[in-house]
Amino acid sequence: MAGAIAASADGFLERLQAGRLPEALVATTLADAGLSPHALAALFETQLKSRRLDLEARRLGAEKRGFYSIGSSGHEGNAAIARAFRVDDMAFLHYRSAAFYLERAGKIPGETPLWNMALSFVASSDDPISGGRHKVIGSKSLFIPPQTSTIASHLPKAMGAAFSISLARTQKKHDAQMPHDAVVLCSFGDASANHSTAQGAINAAALIGYRGLPLPLVFVCEDNGIGISVKTPEGWVAANYGARPGLNYIYGDGRDIADAMRAAHAAEQCARARRKPVFLHLRTVRLMGHAGSDLETSYRARAEIEAEADQDPLLHTARRVIEAGLMSKEDIETLYETIGAQVRRAMESACTRPKLTTAQDVLSALTPPPSKRMGRAAKPLPGAPDDSRARREPQHMSRLISLALGEQMVRDRNVTVFGEDVGRKGGVYGATTRLQQKFGPARVFDTLLDEQSILGTAIGLAHNGFLPVPEIQFLAYVHNAEDQLRGEAASLSFFSNGQYTNPMVVRIAGLAYQKGFGGHFHNDNSVAVFRDIPGLILACPSGGAEAVKMMREAFRLAREDGRVVVFLEPIALYGTRDLHEDGDGKMAAVFDQIDGDAAFGEPNIIGDGDDLAIVTYGNGTYLSRRAAQTLKAKGVDARIVDLRWLAPLPIDAVVTAIGKRRNVLVVDECRKTGGPAEEILTAFVDRGLDYNIARITGGDSFIPLGPAANTVLVGEDDIVKAALALTATQTQQAAQ
Repeated sequence: MAGAIAASADGFLERLQAGRLPEALVATTLADAGLSPHALAALFETQLKSRRLDLEARRLGAEKRGFYSIGSSGHEGNAAIARAFRVDDMAFLHYRSAAFYLERAGKIPGETPLWNMALSFVASSDDPISGGRHKVIGSKSLFIPPQTSTIASHLPKAMGAAFSISLARTQKKHDAQMPHDAVVLCSFGDASANHSTAQGAINAAALIGYRGLPLPLVFVCEDNGIGISVKTPEGWVAANYGARPGLNYIYGDGRDIADAMRAAHAAEQCARARRKPVFLHLRTVRLMGHAGSDLETSYRARAEIEAEADQDPLLHTARRVIEAGLMSKEDIETLYETIGAQVRRAMESACTRPKLTTAQDVLSALTPPPSKRMGRAAKPLPGAPDDSRARREPQHMSRLISLALGEQMVRDRNVTVFGEDVGRKGGVYGATTRLQQKFGPARVFDTLLDEQSILGTAIGLAHNGFLPVPEIQFLAYVHNAEDQLRGEAASLSFFSNGQYTNPMVVRIAGLAYQKGFGGHFHNDNSVAVFRDIPGLILACPSGGAEAVKMMREAFRLAREDGRVVVFLEPIALYGTRDLHEDGDGKMAAVFDQIDGDAAFGEPNIIGDGDDLAIVTYGNGTYLSRRAAQTLKAKGVDARIVDLRWLAPLPIDAVVTAIGKRRNVLVVDECRKTGGPAEEILTAFVDRGLDYNIARITGGDSFIPLGPAANTVLVGEDDIVKAALALTATQTQQAAQ
């Protein structure tokens, strides 16, 4: 029978029936752990449910009716963590945390965790967390945002969420999503603890703790001693984190539920009462291999596998339950089978539920529905700082961006600006000048030099009702942390079916044309990293006035639509005041005279020339405006279509803006490979448009130092030459 096969797959029942219960690993008593007999029995039932879920999911996977990937067997001790902490303590969970989820769900009447997880295992669209998009452990009502991470990439945002709690207290934020005395949890494996993302988050937390600042965060490292097939050296986790400055290390044996409970209580006390970051190290075992398709005997000796199974957490809890006189061995067998039948019914029923069947259904969660969005701005700040003089005088882009940020910070108390050097220094290029002086260090603050932590902080703050504005100092720096956007921020709405969002405006100084700079860090002209992230919006202004209008729209998109917006600011245009001649001031603007915003998906149209349409953005728009003057003197009158929004590209609006013009020149300042021009030309072909078309792009190269940079970048003369050649070709064709 399938049930018999499932029941014997992990060896628990056979060992129980044979009386092969393990000896005690620790001296911890139930009293030491603060566990009543009733609580012990309840935890045991949670552990049994988690195990039976794994077994039934494996069965359905073998029958090609389910999509089982990674189970929780051997990690059932994390049920103790759920019992020790409150439901409103936000938890970013490891994929082996089914027992935690089940135990926490038991605290809320009406929750149906077995049914919910069954729906997730079979990818049903009825799954209440992901809507059939992934097997994730998550719940809006249980304060468990869903994670798809396997490499601890959720740790930076857990750090950010914990930081946001203290920030909310400091700012007297009354609309925070988390209580001011809440704690944040995040769990991960011993192998993931070695990943740079985990290292960065733990280091950031330790630094905050070392400075004596509050950070109510518990890192839960569930140490089963192996990562897929690679063993973690014995004692490595304790040696690495046992004496880390700023971090409170607590060890517990997760195989023994009482010791896990003792350690969990200690961690909870340290994090909640003392507001200190904690590294909770739980010893566990991994049973039944890494994942459903894993053949563990190919890399582990059978004797080693059996020895691990002998230390099954369920066997240790069974021993305690029997010793406490709560159940007999026969009672446990009956309960195990009863739960198995209950789980099996849920799984079989879940198999009959609908699944996602259309691309539209799948994509619908990339942007949250209106009912889940943040809505209007928080109450404006009374006694707003006076920028009247700066607002009435012509300013370059960098100063206008600072004024635009100040405008949003006055409008909405939730707006918080942070990053490297953004505080007293005002940013490397002055784009946050005087903001800290005006709004205080709680709303404008410097971070450590780690882009993963910066973006993780943004995600965490967004979870608590803030509207974060992180700054990445240079475009190329984002590559150190791009998964925080790709795998965490932009994916959250998708994998939570729109229930969770990460509204933010990520400011990035970038693109090329900085005279005297070279290399791939400070003078980078590639935006490909952003263009293929579903749901992410990429904005790129071409001047100061455009930056103000587009920033207003970017904040609206984040605030009202819950969107992740990357605001890419061309460094070379930060201080540019003149367009054609020295002193003409045509690139400067008076803030108080800049009206409205730049609607998302609408390009900016410059000029009405009928001879040529130049489609471009950023520095390309600046260069094209200069080139257009030269072209007009040569008899070619151009219209410039400034894209503004690079992802998603507003192709339909671009076609409308081109109008009747047949000559189309695409000026792409980025590299030929991966630049927006590729998508623009492809879209024209897809639509069957018969433009007389050409494109010029940057070279597929890093930017060299000095004048050599001009050899791989689009220049004003290149635009003029390409435009004349294109219009001459059209004239020749017409003559023929």
